[in-house]
Amino acid sequence: MSKAVDKAQLQKVEGYLRRTFSNAAIRVVSRPKKTDSAEVYMGDEFLGVLFVDDEDGDLSYNFTMAILEEDMV
Repeated sequence: MSKAVDKAQLQKVEGYLRRTFSNAAIRVVSRPKKTDSAEVYMGDEFLGVLFVDDEDGDLSYNFTMAILEEDMV
């Protein structure tokens, strides 16, 4: 079950992603019309969507990133 994403959560996940991928250009931002997810960018490049899952009290973050074949050339 997804729940609303708050600013503190976004900052925590952003810090985690920056450290994990050694890239300070990664940004996690709220979505304009959705409260249950956020968008992940590297600079101005959209990478994917982040959802917060609080099922059974176990908090986790699910990051979904589509990779287009045309982007791999």
